[in-house]
Amino acid sequence: MAFLMKTMLSNQVKNLGLGGGGEESKEESTPSDPAAAAGMTREEYEEYQKQMVEEKMERDAAFAQKKAERACLRVHLREKYRLPKSELDENQIQMAGDDVGLPEDLQKMVAEDQVEEEDKDSILGQLQNIQNMDMDAIKEKAQATFTEMKQAAEQKCSVM
Repeated sequence: MAFLMKTMLSNQVKNLGLGGGGEESKEESTPSDPAAAAGMTREEYEEYQKQMVEEKMERDAAFAQKKAERACLRVHLREKYRLPKSELDENQIQMAGDDVGLPEDLQKMVAEDQVEEEDKDSILGQLQNIQNMDMDAIKEKAQATFTEMKQAAEQKCSVM
């Protein structure tokens, strides 16, 4: 208990700056040279900095490439669904510089979608759609249209 009281009081007195307990001198400050602070020689530190800059440039290039690939996908989807173009996507593709294309997995997905759409556009695809149609609803719609046309003709024609 006495030790606890002594520790708490001495810390409070040190914080007040009244000199209770020896003040620690800070003569041994951190060196001004960052290489010495990191524990390296000047050449090692410069080489380390060069590596860090190169790695950052590689990461930035990879990130720009991924952004351009995503923009390319968005452009492709906008063309497919006839949506308005985006200047931001075109700028991202131009900033990447290299020949940007869709990633392989996305190319496979697009190819599958195109095959499905081609199947739907073919005659066999249309025949399958006919099987899925509700014939009763079509008959009702045709009869309603026919009666409307008949009534309109009766109103306009005095002979009928």
